[in-house]
Amino acid sequence: MNFPSAQRSLPKAAALAATASLLALTACAPAVDVKAAADAANPGCAPMMVALPDAIGDAKLRKTNSQATAAWGEPSQVVLRCGVNVPGPTTDRCVSVNDVDWVIKEGNPVWTLTTYGREPATEILMDPNVISSATVLADLSQAAGKIKAVRHCVGQEDLQNLPKSK
Repeated sequence: MNFPSAQRSLPKAAALAATASLLALTACAPAVDVKAAADAANPGCAPMMVALPDAIGDAKLRKTNSQATAAWGEPSQVVLRCGVNVPGPTTDRCVSVNDVDWVIKEGNPVWTLTTYGREPATEILMDPNVISSATVLADLSQAAGKIKAVRHCVGQEDLQNLPKSK
């Protein structure tokens, strides 16, 4: 039996398969190189990591090459690491967004935002000239809230009502 139409379609099918493979390979952006935090293997990171948003503002979630890390944007606009050192009492600015406290260290140009009162702690690196810190904290607070708070930031107004020493 002779199947001329089938013989002609084999080269077309092979060409389509090769093109699809090439597109799949070129569509895969390389993973973002992020150094894992010292306590990245802490099981407490898992609930937050699975709750991370697919996007922060217009920046889409990308793959990273380390445990308990995430990055958004091409190039990366926001980088997250869970399992960083838990911050102790500090005079650095602390803000609360959706019941999650964040210690803010303003760098030039990169800011470091670290959850306060949650163990394990989570760190975010971002440039406020590229993406709004308000957007970043609002979009990440729900996920960060999956790690239970054991302490909260205290402001100067909280210190005014302390009992007087005798």
